[in-house]
Parts: sequence; C-alpha cells; structure tokens
Amino acid sequence: MSAPQRIVCLTEETVETLYLLGQEDRIVGVTGYAVRPKRVRQEKPRVGAFTSADIPKILALRPDLVLTFSDLQADIAAELIRAGIEVMAFNQRDVAGILRMIRMLGRLTDCTDRAEALAQGFETRIATLRANAPDHRPRVYFEEWDDPMITSIGWASDLIEIAGGTDCFAHLRHEASAKDRIVTSEDVIAAAPDIIVASWCGKKVRPEKIAARPGWGMIPAVAQGRIVEIKSPLILQPGPAALSDGLDAMIAAIFPKDVPPC
Repeated sequence: MSAPQRIVCLTEETVETLYLLGQEDRIVGVTGYAVRPKRVRQEKPRVGAFTSADIPKILALRPDLVLTFSDLQADIAAELIRAGIEVMAFNQRDVAGILRMIRMLGRLTDCTDRAEALAQGFETRIATLRANAPDHRPRVYFEEWDDPMITSIGWASDLIEIAGGTDCFAHLRHEASAKDRIVTSEDVIAAAPDIIVASWCGKKVRPEKIAARPGWGMIPAVAQGRIVEIKSPLILQPGPAALSDGLDAMIAAIFPKDVPPC
C-alpha cells in the first residue's frame, strides 16, 4: 500500500508534525488554526476551524487521507467517510500519546527514521528534566477555560510534572471530557496553588479577572502575583509545540529565575 500523497489536516498538531518530518508537500489543506510553522499560513489553504469544516472545499482538494482529532470532530469525520474519503482520527490525551502520534505519522508517510529521531529527541529532554527534578515542587493550577473553570487537560498536566511542578488537580488528567474536569472556586482555593497557569483556548487570558475572583486573594499564587498566561497554540495542541515551546513556557512559569537547562 502506497503512502498518502494528498493529506488534509483538521488540527494543527498533525500539520506541525508533518512539517517537522519534511512531509509538508503531502499537505493540501489545513485547519484555520494552523500557525506552526509560520509559513503554513501562506502555503496551505484553510479548510475549516475545529468543530466545523468546509466539506465541499475538502472534497475539491481530492485528499487520499484526512487527519482528525477526538470525538469533537466525529461528525466531520462521518460526513467525509460517507463521501468516500479515508479518515484517521487521532485521540492523544497525554505526552505518551503525542509521541505515539508522531511515530504513527512517520509510518504513514514512510519516514519512520525521522519520526523516531524527533520522538526520541523529546523523550531525551523529558528524561533529563525528570532526572533533575527539584526537591521542592510548586503547586500549579492550570486553567484551560474560565467559565466554567476547566483544568488539567492530560498533556498539560503531564507537562507540569515534567517541568518540576505538582498539578493541583492531577487526579483529573485522565478525564477526556472537559465537563469532567470542571472545578469550582472553592476547589481552587482549597488547593492553594503557588502558581496559576492559564491558557484560554482562543481568547486572551485576563490575570486581573482571575485575581479578582471572590476569595482568591488568599491563594498564594494570587497573593504573590504569580498568574501566568501560556498562549494556547503552544500548550493546548497535543503535538510538538507542547513538547517544545509549551514545555519551555511551563518551566519558565514555574521557575522564572532558575530555568532548568535544555
């Protein structure tokens, strides 16, 4: 079976991975959220958002494979399948899943060696950070959304631990559904995080609004002004960005004056 030659990527992490593997010529369409690498915005046509897609435009591109992510794109996948298009749905929810996705894309595009090298590079850095973990691990509350407050998406929770922190709500990291990761103000106050890291998908974080929440003045992170935004393209896409720039940003948020070496 020959490797696919005309690929449409409906989430940004597969776009970035294929570019890193030197397979960008296979990509014929991308999600509107694709921003890595920067040149993708000029090079590839946009064919949808995240939970919506321009099906006629995708079909006009004659793809031999469409890559999707999670149950949130299930309806899009079903419509494409009914139209006779081959679809692969990834569902990576943690760092281990991201590494599997990279290796699988390598197999799909006949570049297993490059994919293995890319994955091993990430694994080596992660192992080094774990081996040099600090004795004191600050408590971190990660906020994926503000209303309702959603926390601890799997790979972000992993990155907190890898970076040397402790996720206040690590017990929720295996909950795939966002509704199962909703927390209350009382939950966060009781958790008493040392640092608040926020990344509100698709909108700017407002630290002053977080700090002004009733009762939050007693939280150590708020009292010490340690509310940090990490841009969502770095941390909320489960791919290379999260394992590189996203991890760097997490380390800098937790240890702003003493960033562990790469």
